[in-house]
Amino acid sequence: MEPGASAVNYVNYEGSASIGGMPIEAHDPIYLEAYRQSIQNPVAFWEEQGHLLDWDRPWQQVLDNSNPPFSKWYVGGYLNACYNAIDRHILAGRGEKVALIHDSPLTGTVRRVTYQELYDQIILLAGGLAKMGVVKGDRVVIYMPLIPETIIAMLAIVRLGAIHSVVFGGFAARELCSRIEHVEPKLVIASNVGVEPGKVVPYLDILHSAIQMSRWRPPQRNIIFMRENVSVDTVDEQSDVLWSDVLAMSDASQPIACVPIEANDPLYILYTSGTTDKPKGVLRTIGGHLVALMYTLKRIYGIGPGDTWWAASDMGWVVGHSYICYGPLCLGATSVMYEGKPDRTPDPGQYFRIIDQYQVRSIFSVPTSFRVIRRADPDISYGRQYSMKSLRAIFIAGEHCDYETKMWIEKTFKVPVLNHWWQTETGSAVTATCLGYQQSLTPPTYSTGLPLMGYDVKILKPDGSECKPSELGRIVLKLPLPPGNMATLYKNEELFRKLYFQKFPGYYDTMDAGYKDERGYIFVTARDDDVINVAGHRLSTSSLEDAVLRHPDVVDVAVFGVPEPTKGQVPLCLYIPVENCRKTDAKLSTEIIKLIRDVVGPIAAFRLITSVNNLPRTRSGKTMRKAMADFARNERVVLPATIDDASVFTEIRRALQQLGYAMSAPDPIVAKLLD
Repeated sequence: MEPGASAVNYVNYEGSASIGGMPIEAHDPIYLEAYRQSIQNPVAFWEEQGHLLDWDRPWQQVLDNSNPPFSKWYVGGYLNACYNAIDRHILAGRGEKVALIHDSPLTGTVRRVTYQELYDQIILLAGGLAKMGVVKGDRVVIYMPLIPETIIAMLAIVRLGAIHSVVFGGFAARELCSRIEHVEPKLVIASNVGVEPGKVVPYLDILHSAIQMSRWRPPQRNIIFMRENVSVDTVDEQSDVLWSDVLAMSDASQPIACVPIEANDPLYILYTSGTTDKPKGVLRTIGGHLVALMYTLKRIYGIGPGDTWWAASDMGWVVGHSYICYGPLCLGATSVMYEGKPDRTPDPGQYFRIIDQYQVRSIFSVPTSFRVIRRADPDISYGRQYSMKSLRAIFIAGEHCDYETKMWIEKTFKVPVLNHWWQTETGSAVTATCLGYQQSLTPPTYSTGLPLMGYDVKILKPDGSECKPSELGRIVLKLPLPPGNMATLYKNEELFRKLYFQKFPGYYDTMDAGYKDERGYIFVTARDDDVINVAGHRLSTSSLEDAVLRHPDVVDVAVFGVPEPTKGQVPLCLYIPVENCRKTDAKLSTEIIKLIRDVVGPIAAFRLITSVNNLPRTRSGKTMRKAMADFARNERVVLPATIDDASVFTEIRRALQQLGYAMSAPDPIVAKLLD
């Protein structure tokens, strides 16, 4: 057995032949053979995939697992991310192929940027950055909206062998400051403004405030890209330099060459805070990550060179890094950047328009986007004029997708809706249903699919023993992890070990709860802290939400646990009725309670329920259940700057107090209001 290999289970619980607990007769044999090799002989499997990239110097060792959990892939190999994303396509004669489509109903503009045009801008910016002293290993912070220049900045930085850290444009000064202080950049690249429906976000002012409050010495200079079609602002001549002036520093006749870096050197640092106010700097290395993105775009999403692909996300999140920028560009595909909302820029037909206008082949989005469209236009009066013939599938992730929403999406868009599961830390999917294999496109309801190559997924009890099929437990991943996962937490290896590897030695702890069925499908029910304990019975909040959403008059819901003296915890339900619902709150709530008793049973102790008009969410669409649960317990709640609308908590307080909770809860503190 090769170094780092793990044993493969060839017999399932019933005694029939299986691979990794998956019955051979139940799945695509090509997938099963690839999965078997990736677990039993990861060195051979990932050596083959490594050739998806162009290397300056070949690797000397595929896997070095001598210091777990700090596994290294493609040791001794040298490459450059910008070369693989841009240069090699130019050299292959594909420079006129469209790389990015930036569609911005917020500014009324559409830009189609070719690979050659990206190259021309990148080499000028990289040359200017080099003149300003940026060298291999330096860190550069990017604070920009979803525009092509953000990707140009990312690729210019990595062309020099430097490391970028993109900060989500929705963050205010304090959050930007904390990231600048931690990453200690040589430069900051920012836009002067961002655009949201009905308002202009003053990025330049936020940047100046963040630097002024920073305890770390100021960056050498701030490079400011002026969005002249939105606003022209005055820069600080002492600290700022215009993007256009930096481009002018470069000599176009002598384009700066790509700097090769070792496969295990950093590509980027991405801070993730989830629903807390303590960011963690996920450090991703270059070699394994780019291999994983190339492989997954082809095998999961069915995307090939020349296809148009749309990841409906933002560059400040991991989805933007993986599947707006690096994955599609390394593959030679066209990546859509949509600067707008699903429902109000200007109408709920925008997703349909994008698919039809650009012949999108596959989409990656969050379920909330489709719930928003359904709520705003349930009859698809805006969307039905567009053709969906180019679309093969819609992939969803980031939050639980209830059955009713999934069925509505499939009926509306007329393609399979495929749930899959991954984390910022993994960089790409852990489980999925793959278009690139002959897998069933009708996986079990609520499943997130089958394990991806290299992921030996286990479901463990608190004592570390393995759960039986369909038994709820903690989802863990056996080490070594495949290429593409985070290498460590920047400047905090101790927390890296403690947070992810201490509780279950030999495994990566996903901190998610779920189970595996007899056919090997994985079901991710919730974050483990979203599982509530009702009189000793563990119930997933997502299963209760699914049951609530079976009611035709409910369009969205959040269920979370609240304290109860007899049972310890009981579920509390806040739901959003459909538009123009004629039933009273009392009548509809009574019908939902009966529905839960019929579907889940009286064990759920489901009685605390009322309607609301909106639920608190982050800008990426995640419902903030933990914040509501803490609020209900009268705890002080600090909301992250990524919350979409903090004013929702005024109504949440009213609803909770109606049910006897949050009676003395202090007002939530929004991080961006601390500036």
